[in-house]
Amino acid sequence: MAIALRKADEIAKLRKAGEIVGKTLQYLQENIKPGMTLKQIDEMGEKFIREHGAIPSFKGLYGFKGSVCTSVNEVCIHGIPDDTVIKEGDILGLDIGTQVDGYYGDAAITMPIGKVSAEDEALIACSKDALYHAIDSIKEGMRFKELSKILEDFITERGYVPLRDYCGHGIGTKPHAEPNIPNYLEGKTNQGPKIKNGMVFCLEPMICHKSGTPVILDDDWSVVSDDGLRTSHYEHQVAIVDGKAVILTEA
Repeated sequence: MAIALRKADEIAKLRKAGEIVGKTLQYLQENIKPGMTLKQIDEMGEKFIREHGAIPSFKGLYGFKGSVCTSVNEVCIHGIPDDTVIKEGDILGLDIGTQVDGYYGDAAITMPIGKVSAEDEALIACSKDALYHAIDSIKEGMRFKELSKILEDFITERGYVPLRDYCGHGIGTKPHAEPNIPNYLEGKTNQGPKIKNGMVFCLEPMICHKSGTPVILDDDWSVVSDDGLRTSHYEHQVAIVDGKAVILTEA
């Protein structure tokens, strides 16, 4: 399947959706406090998204019941907003999608709840730093597999491992599209499609301590590592403009 090349007006529409994602993540970071439930956080996020003229695109997507993926501690991605109460020392992943006029935005952060351990600070920093390092490394003409290797090398050099079987992805008039972009190399770096101007996609490093083998919990959504340890996740949506990656999901 061909990877879509977006024109400037389409990228502007994707940026509009993306900026609402970024603003929502910023709003939640500033307002989440220990003692809140994941459902309360989800409701805050959905209200903010709708008030800013977007639709929460995760709500109902593949049967997901919330608007915000709320992933606590060991849960890396796809955590369901329920009655779990967050407390001081937890780490919380927030993954948000929007849709505006048929165009999609998608980004994620992992945030500390109050004061967290130095170990958790380093874990969160790895996912965030890997994301920005990869974005800074993007050049028109490089292959997506090169980008996957850049992500994997950064993660493993920090002493962690990427979660397997889940990946970044294309995005546009659908929330998920070609290409799939793993955080680890499959095959060789000289294989597969090249990055071109007009492509829009999401990078999302998902970081585990010892094992990247995923386990889906009994809720059929929450994904953890089989090492049972804490995880982190960061994501931005980027467009390739004039040979470089431009972030669309900043506040």
